[in-house]
Amino acid sequence: MKGRIIGREGRNIRALEAATGVEIVVDDTPEAIVLSAFDPVRREIARLALHQLVADGRIHPARIEEVVAKVKKQIEEEIIETGKRTTIDLGIHGMHPELIRIIGKMKYRSSYGQNLLQHARETANLCAVMAAELGLNPKKAKRAGLLHDIGKVPDEETELPHAEYGMKIAEKYKEKPDICNAIGAHHDEVEMTSLIAPIVQVCDAISGARPGARREIVEAYIKRLHDLEQLAMSYPGVTKTYAIQAGRELRVIVGADKIDDKQTEQLSGEIAKKIQDEMTYPGQVKITVIRETRAVNYAR
Repeated sequence: MKGRIIGREGRNIRALEAATGVEIVVDDTPEAIVLSAFDPVRREIARLALHQLVADGRIHPARIEEVVAKVKKQIEEEIIETGKRTTIDLGIHGMHPELIRIIGKMKYRSSYGQNLLQHARETANLCAVMAAELGLNPKKAKRAGLLHDIGKVPDEETELPHAEYGMKIAEKYKEKPDICNAIGAHHDEVEMTSLIAPIVQVCDAISGARPGARREIVEAYIKRLHDLEQLAMSYPGVTKTYAIQAGRELRVIVGADKIDDKQTEQLSGEIAKKIQDEMTYPGQVKITVIRETRAVNYAR
């Protein structure tokens, strides 16, 4: 099958690369072909086209062009459909069709393994809840939350940071000034001018930092857990330490003979301060110091 995908003198693979704009790597890995491109939508088009060609079995340049054109049209429709469905689900109305298309494109993009559309929806819902609690307009906050990362899926290359670029897109499609400002200010690149801006910034951080949202490099993750445990072990009287809940909680077990109840309170505060000063981590870490006394006797 790999030979057929490459074609005589490589003509099939060249036609595929030219039609999709994706680099196709065929090596000796069994039953696998690698598609390489910076544009996630193009990658998806190439993946589906290749899938169809392999299933169909007829692989030649004319057929490749025909399948790629068909898949492109299908993906475009799917992007618009996804964007529409998202805005309807969230109850957001009157949005420019181009912004709806950009929201649909987010489905194919991920940031640290977290799907961008999922993240935007999460942020939108969190913004609405927070705005309602503060007595602000939840619909406006939800709209800003959904649009805050539109600068991450640009149609053309740009040197601007994604927050500023997103703000420019929103301005272009006539979004309200406070929504545009919230988009531009969510990474502090623009001055905040409304109360929606800090809400979007906070909810963006909450969605990105929850346990399991982002994929971390395993070594870095294990090192962080190990560092947490070692940091607590450095205190006198500590017998065992366990980092649990993906590093969100640290259980510290102390010897009952070495530390009294009052000192356990003090110890948890000291460990918390040291973690705060010396380590970087998303969210917060809960420190639980456990001291127990046991009386054991044997009846013989």
